[in-house]
Amino acid sequence: MSTVVSDCFTIGSIVATRTCYNENIEGEVLAFDPQTKMLILKCPSSSGNPKRHDVNIVNLSLVSDVQIKKEVTTAPEPPQSLNLHRLNTRVRNSIENKRRLVSALSACLDPEGQRLFMAIARVIDDVSWAGQNIRVYNEVIITPPYKK
Repeated sequence: MSTVVSDCFTIGSIVATRTCYNENIEGEVLAFDPQTKMLILKCPSSSGNPKRHDVNIVNLSLVSDVQIKKEVTTAPEPPQSLNLHRLNTRVRNSIENKRRLVSALSACLDPEGQRLFMAIARVIDDVSWAGQNIRVYNEVIITPPYKK
């Protein structure tokens, strides 16, 4: 690196980097890990949408130049607290959905039945296999052949 990098970047500062591939990345510092020398930058969206942003993770070990364009003068706001109950519920639901889809794919059943199962599972959560049959809401049973 041609410029001296401090041990810490201030969150909210604007930083410009040049990677070993001669790519320029400029953005707002979201986080910095001094142990791994990883810098996370929030950059304008590559799609041009002003409501969205790209997030780049830059390995400073592979950067040829770092410049601090604008140092933030005010202390950053503390991050919002996370709703851990809601996050745990999302994780549980996601794992349950993935298990259900894996069981559908590993059941060695008719491919048409697997496609039908996955299409229903995208819309309705309560879908399961009962042998060769697809059970919906524990009330509706769809039996082979699964034809359009």
